[in-house]
Amino acid sequence: MSIQSYTYYPGCTLHSSAKEYDVSARLVCEKLGIELRELEGWTCCGASSAHTTSQLLSIALPALSLRAAEEAGLPLAVACAMCFSRLKHTQHALADDSKRQLVSGLIGGELRNSTRVVHLLEILRDASGDMPVSKPLEDMKVACYYGCLLVRPREVVCLDDEENPQIMDGLMRVLGADPVEWDFKTACCGASLPLTRRDIVLRMSYRILHQARQLGADCVAVACPMCHSNLDAYQGEIEREYGEKLGLPVLYFTQLVGLALGMSPKQLLLDKHFTDTLPILKARRLA
Repeated sequence: MSIQSYTYYPGCTLHSSAKEYDVSARLVCEKLGIELRELEGWTCCGASSAHTTSQLLSIALPALSLRAAEEAGLPLAVACAMCFSRLKHTQHALADDSKRQLVSGLIGGELRNSTRVVHLLEILRDASGDMPVSKPLEDMKVACYYGCLLVRPREVVCLDDEENPQIMDGLMRVLGADPVEWDFKTACCGASLPLTRRDIVLRMSYRILHQARQLGADCVAVACPMCHSNLDAYQGEIEREYGEKLGLPVLYFTQLVGLALGMSPKQLLLDKHFTDTLPILKARRLA
Protein backbone atom coordinates (compact mmCIF):
# COMPACT_ATOMS: atom_id res chain seq x y z
CA MET A 1 0.00 0.00 0.00
CA SER A 2 1.51 3.31 -1.04
CA ILE A 3 1.65 6.04 1.58
CA GLN A 4 -0.23 9.27 0.90
CA SER A 5 1.12 12.21 2.86
CA TYR A 6 -0.65 15.36 3.97
CA THR A 7 0.09 18.15 6.36
CA TYR A 8 -2.68 18.10 8.95
CA TYR A 9 -4.47 21.08 10.44
CA PRO A 10 -6.23 19.91 13.62
CA GLY A 11 -7.52 23.28 14.76
CA CYS A 12 -8.15 24.24 18.35
CA THR A 13 -11.09 21.98 19.20
CA LEU A 14 -9.50 18.73 18.01
CA HIS A 15 -6.79 19.28 20.60
CA SER A 16 -9.38 19.85 23.32
CA SER A 17 -13.15 19.29 23.37
CA ALA A 18 -13.18 17.25 20.13
CA LYS A 19 -10.28 14.97 20.97
CA GLU A 20 -12.26 11.92 19.86
CA TYR A 21 -12.44 13.38 16.34
CA ASP A 22 -8.68 13.86 16.25
CA VAL A 23 -7.90 10.42 17.68
CA SER A 24 -10.29 8.58 15.36
CA ALA A 25 -9.07 10.55 12.32
CA ARG A 26 -5.45 9.65 13.02
CA LEU A 27 -6.24 5.98 13.70
CA VAL A 28 -8.30 5.59 10.53
CA CYS A 29 -5.73 7.31 8.34
CA GLU A 30 -2.90 5.22 9.77
CA LYS A 31 -4.89 2.05 9.04
CA LEU A 32 -5.44 3.20 5.44
CA GLY A 33 -1.82 4.15 4.80
CA ILE A 34 -2.51 7.89 4.90
CA GLU A 35 0.13 9.93 6.68
CA LEU A 36 -1.04 13.01 8.57
CA ARG A 37 1.87 15.26 9.53
CA GLU A 38 0.60 17.85 11.96
CA LEU A 39 1.37 21.27 10.55
CA GLU A 40 4.16 22.96 12.47
CA GLY A 41 3.26 26.42 13.66
CA TRP A 42 -0.46 26.21 12.88
CA THR A 43 -2.58 28.89 14.50
CA CYS A 44 -6.27 29.37 15.29
CA CYS A 45 -8.30 30.07 12.14
CA GLY A 46 -10.60 32.53 13.90
CA ALA A 47 -13.52 30.11 13.65
CA SER A 48 -16.86 31.75 14.40
CA SER A 49 -15.58 35.04 15.82
CA ALA A 50 -12.93 36.66 13.60
CA HIS A 51 -15.13 37.23 10.56
CA THR A 52 -17.73 38.99 12.72
CA THR A 53 -15.02 41.31 14.07
CA SER A 54 -12.80 42.13 11.10
CA GLN A 55 -12.84 40.87 7.53
CA LEU A 56 -9.08 41.40 7.28
CA LEU A 57 -8.44 39.51 10.52
CA SER A 58 -10.60 36.62 9.31
CA ILE A 59 -8.28 36.26 6.30
CA ALA A 60 -4.95 36.96 7.99
CA LEU A 61 -5.38 34.31 10.71
CA PRO A 62 -5.90 31.35 8.31
CA ALA A 63 -3.25 32.84 6.00
CA LEU A 64 -0.61 32.16 8.66
CA SER A 65 -1.35 28.44 8.49
CA LEU A 66 -1.65 28.46 4.70
CA ARG A 67 1.84 29.96 4.49
CA ALA A 68 3.18 27.28 6.85
CA ALA A 69 1.55 24.63 4.66
CA GLU A 70 3.21 26.11 1.56
CA GLU A 71 6.57 25.73 3.23
CA ALA A 72 5.75 22.09 4.05
CA GLY A 73 4.95 21.48 0.37
CA LEU A 74 2.07 19.03 0.86
CA PRO A 75 -1.72 19.23 0.56
CA LEU A 76 -3.37 20.41 3.76
CA ALA A 77 -5.86 17.98 5.33
CA VAL A 78 -8.56 19.50 7.54
CA ALA A 79 -11.12 17.70 9.71
CA CYS A 80 -13.13 20.48 11.37
CA ALA A 81 -15.87 21.91 9.12
CA MET A 82 -15.44 25.39 10.57
CA CYS A 83 -11.66 25.40 10.04
CA PHE A 84 -12.14 24.03 6.52
CA SER A 85 -14.61 26.81 5.79
CA ARG A 86 -12.30 29.57 7.04
CA LEU A 87 -9.28 28.24 5.14
CA LYS A 88 -11.27 27.93 1.92
CA HIS A 89 -12.80 31.39 2.32
CA THR A 90 -9.31 32.79 2.80
CA GLN A 91 -8.00 31.15 -0.35
CA HIS A 92 -11.00 32.46 -2.26
CA ALA A 93 -10.37 36.00 -1.01
CA LEU A 94 -6.64 35.78 -1.74
CA ALA A 95 -7.30 35.14 -5.41
CA ASP A 96 -7.32 38.95 -5.51
CA ASP A 97 -3.64 39.86 -5.95
CA SER A 98 -3.88 43.17 -4.12
CA LYS A 99 -5.48 41.50 -1.11
CA ARG A 100 -2.90 38.69 -1.18
CA GLN A 101 -0.06 41.24 -1.16
CA LEU A 102 -1.68 43.12 1.72
CA VAL A 103 -2.08 39.93 3.78
CA SER A 104 1.46 38.80 2.91
CA GLY A 105 2.71 42.04 4.44
CA LEU A 106 0.60 41.54 7.54
CA ILE A 107 1.85 37.99 8.20
CA GLY A 108 5.47 38.85 7.49
CA GLY A 109 6.13 36.69 4.44
CA GLU A 110 5.02 36.09 0.88
CA LEU A 111 1.92 33.95 0.46
CA ARG A 112 1.53 32.30 -2.95
CA ASN A 113 -1.91 30.86 -2.18
CA SER A 114 -0.87 27.58 -3.78
CA THR A 115 -1.76 24.99 -1.14
CA ARG A 116 -4.45 22.41 -1.91
CA VAL A 117 -6.83 22.35 1.07
CA VAL A 118 -8.83 19.12 1.35
CA HIS A 119 -11.39 17.93 3.85
CA LEU A 120 -10.89 14.55 5.47
CA LEU A 121 -14.12 13.35 3.89
CA GLU A 122 -12.54 13.81 0.46
CA ILE A 123 -9.46 11.86 1.50
CA LEU A 124 -11.45 8.94 2.88
CA ARG A 125 -13.81 8.94 -0.10
CA ASP A 126 -10.83 8.59 -2.43
CA ALA A 127 -9.48 5.75 -0.27
CA SER A 128 -12.84 3.96 -0.01
CA GLY A 129 -12.25 1.73 -3.04
CA ASP A 130 -9.64 -0.26 -1.12
CA MET A 131 -11.09 0.16 2.36
CA PRO A 132 -10.54 -3.05 4.39
CA VAL A 133 -13.97 -3.23 6.05
CA SER A 134 -13.89 -6.09 8.56
CA LYS A 135 -17.00 -5.21 10.59
CA PRO A 136 -19.65 -3.87 8.19
CA LEU A 137 -22.17 -1.50 9.76
CA GLU A 138 -25.02 -3.73 8.61
CA ASP A 139 -28.57 -2.63 9.40
CA MET A 140 -27.31 0.64 10.88
CA LYS A 141 -29.33 3.63 9.73
CA VAL A 142 -27.14 6.73 9.77
CA ALA A 143 -28.38 10.30 9.44
CA CYS A 144 -25.46 12.05 7.73
CA TYR A 145 -25.43 15.60 9.04
CA TYR A 146 -23.20 18.02 7.12
CA GLY A 147 -24.24 21.20 8.88
CA CYS A 148 -24.42 24.62 7.27
CA LEU A 149 -20.69 25.32 6.68
CA LEU A 150 -19.14 22.20 5.22
CA VAL A 151 -20.67 22.50 1.74
CA ARG A 152 -21.54 26.23 1.60
CA PRO A 153 -21.04 28.35 -0.37
CA ARG A 154 -20.46 25.86 -3.15
CA GLU A 155 -18.29 28.18 -5.26
CA VAL A 156 -15.91 28.66 -2.30
CA VAL A 157 -15.58 25.24 -0.67
CA CYS A 158 -16.07 23.16 -3.87
CA LEU A 159 -16.91 20.01 -1.93
CA ASP A 160 -20.43 18.84 -2.81
CA ASP A 161 -23.95 19.94 -3.58
CA GLU A 162 -25.00 22.58 -1.06
CA GLU A 163 -28.57 21.29 -0.64
CA ASN A 164 -28.25 17.53 -0.95
CA PRO A 165 -24.59 16.53 -0.44
CA GLN A 166 -23.71 12.86 -0.85
CA ILE A 167 -20.03 12.51 0.01
CA MET A 168 -20.63 11.27 3.58
CA ASP A 169 -23.64 9.20 2.51
CA GLY A 170 -21.50 7.41 -0.07
CA LEU A 171 -18.81 6.67 2.50
CA MET A 172 -21.41 5.22 4.87
CA ARG A 173 -22.63 2.89 2.11
CA VAL A 174 -19.09 1.62 1.62
CA LEU A 175 -19.07 0.77 5.34
CA GLY A 176 -22.29 -1.21 4.94
CA ALA A 177 -24.55 1.37 6.64
CA ASP A 178 -27.86 2.68 5.35
CA PRO A 179 -27.85 6.51 5.02
CA VAL A 180 -31.17 8.16 5.87
CA GLU A 181 -32.85 10.43 3.33
CA TRP A 182 -33.92 13.47 5.31
CA ASP A 183 -34.52 17.22 5.19
CA PHE A 184 -32.06 18.57 7.74
CA LYS A 185 -28.67 17.32 6.52
CA THR A 186 -27.46 20.89 5.80
CA ALA A 187 -29.60 22.79 8.33
CA CYS A 188 -27.90 24.95 10.96
CA CYS A 189 -27.77 23.61 14.53
CA GLY A 190 -27.22 27.05 16.07
CA ALA A 191 -23.40 27.11 15.89
CA SER A 192 -21.84 29.11 18.75
CA LEU A 193 -25.13 30.56 20.05
CA PRO A 194 -25.21 28.37 23.22
CA LEU A 195 -23.17 31.15 24.83
CA THR A 196 -25.72 33.87 24.10
CA ARG A 197 -29.05 32.38 22.91
CA ARG A 198 -29.24 28.80 24.06
CA ASP A 199 -32.99 28.77 23.45
CA ILE A 200 -32.33 29.14 19.71
CA VAL A 201 -29.77 26.33 19.73
CA LEU A 202 -32.13 24.01 21.61
CA ARG A 203 -34.91 24.68 19.10
CA MET A 204 -32.74 24.29 15.99
CA SER A 205 -30.95 21.20 17.27
CA TYR A 206 -34.22 19.63 18.38
CA ARG A 207 -35.64 19.83 14.84
CA ILE A 208 -32.58 17.98 13.53
CA LEU A 209 -32.59 15.25 16.17
CA HIS A 210 -36.38 14.86 16.11
CA GLN A 211 -36.56 14.19 12.38
CA ALA A 212 -33.58 11.83 12.45
CA ARG A 213 -35.26 9.84 15.21
CA GLN A 214 -38.65 9.93 13.46
CA LEU A 215 -37.08 8.44 10.34
CA GLY A 216 -35.55 5.58 12.31
CA ALA A 217 -31.93 6.71 12.42
CA ASP A 218 -29.72 4.77 14.83
CA CYS A 219 -27.23 7.62 15.04
CA VAL A 220 -26.21 10.95 13.55
CA ALA A 221 -22.83 11.26 11.80
CA VAL A 222 -21.10 14.65 11.89
CA ALA A 223 -17.92 16.31 10.63
CA CYS A 224 -17.98 19.41 12.83
CA PRO A 225 -17.03 19.73 16.53
CA MET A 226 -19.54 22.56 17.04
CA CYS A 227 -22.35 20.47 15.54
CA HIS A 228 -21.31 17.55 17.70
CA SER A 229 -21.37 19.69 20.82
CA ASN A 230 -24.84 21.09 20.14
CA LEU A 231 -26.40 17.76 19.19
CA ASP A 232 -24.65 15.61 21.78
CA ALA A 233 -23.74 17.70 24.82
CA TYR A 234 -27.07 19.56 24.85
CA GLN A 235 -29.25 16.58 23.98
CA GLY A 236 -30.29 16.01 27.58
CA GLU A 237 -31.35 19.64 27.90
CA ILE A 238 -33.22 19.39 24.59
CA GLU A 239 -35.11 16.34 25.87
CA ARG A 240 -36.15 18.19 29.03
CA GLU A 241 -37.16 21.32 27.09
CA TYR A 242 -39.33 19.45 24.58
CA GLY A 243 -40.47 16.54 26.72
CA GLU A 244 -39.25 13.93 24.25
CA LYS A 245 -36.78 11.11 24.81
CA LEU A 246 -34.34 11.14 21.91
CA GLY A 247 -31.34 9.08 23.05
CA LEU A 248 -29.74 9.49 19.64
CA PRO A 249 -25.94 8.96 19.61
CA VAL A 250 -23.95 11.56 17.67
CA LEU A 251 -20.72 10.17 16.20
CA TYR A 252 -17.95 11.67 14.14
CA PHE A 253 -17.91 10.00 10.73
CA THR A 254 -14.31 8.94 11.43
CA GLN A 255 -15.50 6.93 14.44
CA LEU A 256 -17.94 5.04 12.22
CA VAL A 257 -15.16 4.35 9.72
CA GLY A 258 -12.96 3.13 12.58
CA LEU A 259 -15.65 0.74 13.81
CA ALA A 260 -16.06 -0.72 10.33
CA LEU A 261 -12.29 -1.20 10.09
CA GLY A 262 -12.37 -3.30 13.27
CA MET A 263 -11.30 -0.78 15.89
CA SER A 264 -12.81 -0.94 19.37
CA PRO A 265 -15.16 1.70 20.78
CA LYS A 266 -12.60 2.43 23.49
CA GLN A 267 -9.85 3.07 20.92
CA LEU A 268 -12.16 5.51 19.18
CA LEU A 269 -13.13 7.24 22.47
CA LEU A 270 -16.79 6.39 21.97
CA ASP A 271 -17.12 6.21 25.75
CA LYS A 272 -16.47 9.97 25.96
CA HIS A 273 -19.78 11.12 24.45
CA PHE A 274 -22.62 12.61 26.49
CA THR A 275 -25.28 10.53 24.74
CA ASP A 276 -24.58 6.85 25.36
CA THR A 277 -23.28 5.11 22.23
CA LEU A 278 -23.09 1.64 23.76
CA PRO A 279 -26.68 0.39 23.21
CA ILE A 280 -26.57 0.83 19.44
CA LEU A 281 -23.03 -0.57 19.24
CA LYS A 282 -24.05 -3.67 21.19
CA ALA A 283 -27.17 -4.08 19.08
CA ARG A 284 -25.02 -4.08 15.94
CA ARG A 285 -22.35 -6.31 17.53
CA LEU A 286 -19.75 -3.55 17.30
CA ALA A 287 -19.03 -3.58 21.03
